[in-house]
Amino acid sequence: MTSTTAQPADSGTGHHGEGGHGHRGSLAALSIGAIGVVFGDIGTSPLYAFRETFASHGDVPGIQVDPVHIFGVLSLVFWSMMIVVTFKYVLTIMRADNKGEGGSLALLALINRKSADRRWTAPFVLLGVFATALFYGDSMITPAMSVLSATEGLKYIHPGFEQYIVPLAVGILFALFAIQSRGTEKVGKLFGPIMLTYFATLATLGLMYVVTMPEIILQTLNPWNAIVFFQTDGFRAFVAMGSVVLAVTGAEALYADMGHFGRKPIGLSWTAIVLPCLMLNYMGQGALVLSPETDAAAVIKDPFFLMIPDMVRLPVIILALLATIIASQAVISGAFSLTRQAIQLGFIPRMQIKFTSASTSGQIYIPVVNWGLMIMVLVLVLFFQSSSNLAAAYGIAVTGAMFIDTILLAAVLLSLWRWPLWKAVPLIAVFAVVDMAYLGANLIKVPDGGWVPLLMGGFIFTLLTTWSRGRKLMRATMAEGSMPIEIFAKSAKNNAQRVPGTAVFMSSSPQGVPSALLHNIKHNKVLHERVIVMTVIIDDVPQVAEECRVEVRDLGDGFYRMVLRYGFLEDTDIPDTLKRAEVCGGKFEMMHTSFFLSRQTLIAAKKPGMALWREKLFAWMLRNAATAMEFFKLPTNRVVELGSQVEI
Repeated sequence: MTSTTAQPADSGTGHHGEGGHGHRGSLAALSIGAIGVVFGDIGTSPLYAFRETFASHGDVPGIQVDPVHIFGVLSLVFWSMMIVVTFKYVLTIMRADNKGEGGSLALLALINRKSADRRWTAPFVLLGVFATALFYGDSMITPAMSVLSATEGLKYIHPGFEQYIVPLAVGILFALFAIQSRGTEKVGKLFGPIMLTYFATLATLGLMYVVTMPEIILQTLNPWNAIVFFQTDGFRAFVAMGSVVLAVTGAEALYADMGHFGRKPIGLSWTAIVLPCLMLNYMGQGALVLSPETDAAAVIKDPFFLMIPDMVRLPVIILALLATIIASQAVISGAFSLTRQAIQLGFIPRMQIKFTSASTSGQIYIPVVNWGLMIMVLVLVLFFQSSSNLAAAYGIAVTGAMFIDTILLAAVLLSLWRWPLWKAVPLIAVFAVVDMAYLGANLIKVPDGGWVPLLMGGFIFTLLTTWSRGRKLMRATMAEGSMPIEIFAKSAKNNAQRVPGTAVFMSSSPQGVPSALLHNIKHNKVLHERVIVMTVIIDDVPQVAEECRVEVRDLGDGFYRMVLRYGFLEDTDIPDTLKRAEVCGGKFEMMHTSFFLSRQTLIAAKKPGMALWREKLFAWMLRNAATAMEFFKLPTNRVVELGSQVEI
């Protein structure tokens, strides 16, 4: 890694930046906002989840369409939502926030920062990184799956639309990715009302059929029906679980988006609005299939669209399409946020990050991620052609990430919160059994398409771990030949001419002399009146308190050692920070300040530490990383880069 890049999370002390960030707005307003952003993925599940549970999977025939199986599936859907979403995420995991932030990386940073037993942090880091890799796989499949499932409803308006389903889905998705660079602040204000209307529509459609069979409510709430389902079908019921889990896809988004809205608004909107509306729709689909006036075998192929009355079919399908676009937008925005966190925490190379909102720091756009996601999403749509084919690929990424969250939660309960074993073990056991059951059911679908997210996740995991490992090896190599800054300052004052102005030399390590400073005095034989060796450290907290932002050590004779601290969700704008800091002998004038960067060229060598192919991969990532000048917002006309070669 170049010497200008931010420090990894474990370099921080962890005690800086106390105090989370508040959420502006009333509880009701935040709850409606959460409905528009957080619940898009899980909200679009009724379009396909119930249908796919009764479909055949590979060589395993579909389950029968009769009251025993309908009630069993509905009970399984309800109790999955209660255990996975309500109990696991809303009531338990969302309490494990990192200064108000959630998500696998935030949880990982929390464990890494507060865990007393450092022996366990390395395996947890790998698990957290793999969960991150699986999220990227999910980010590719969710837009393809949700938009395809909604456009498929157009064939119920006119059979001639069927040939245009895939081209229309491709066009919608292309347009969605194309507008990302303009930001979503203005459009985002409509997300809440649209999703609120969508959930109300789900509930109304379901209620129309539930009133014709009110006993279906008690049958759904009765967990015994889920048990009977397994007693009746055994292995086929286990396979069907791989589709039942589609009803809870998006549950991890509740935790990942907690920093935007807070735990209470998300919990309130889930329990008061989203959960009742979803279950009413699922029960309505079940009542429709069991209705004596319908052909169950025909209706089960697409119960959601067939439950819509003819007179409102078109507006409801358009509303469902809008909901799937919003769900896709939430996942894309989540990929941007996750990438930003991963860059700050040292798992991904620097990338160009554009801020699309002057008022909201979370509104960002990352071109590389956007176009990479778009290409993969369009490839998935064109390869699988239908939402039923994509369903086989959908569950593995989600269930894998959920299972990893359970393991990380175990570390939180036992290591951080110090729960007694009698209290923590039963809770973790319930979550783990449910997660493993769903993961196992989805692993059966690997030959039918489940290999796609696993392949994507494995590839991204390799990139993340290669970058993290390569940075550590490069730092270690550079540290071996570094000179203590105190010794350098004393010897340099007698061997170089001093010139007016300020020179800031960026250094990845808080110790030693950066190579740019050594090269400068070796070749130019001059030093500025004020020489600052600066290191940027990213702490394991979302934001760092302003009073903890700058640390300075005066080394004498105009030499200073400066450390700037940022949280993993903050913008690393060095000129802005320096303008507000009166340290190192006075104010900073950008027109009289020069920034010297060290640019390393990596030479892959057969040295212990990393396989040669991974060293070459790391070298490629290093060459294609965004420049430190862009990442740290340095003025283009005040930057000097000095290069060197490094072997690892």
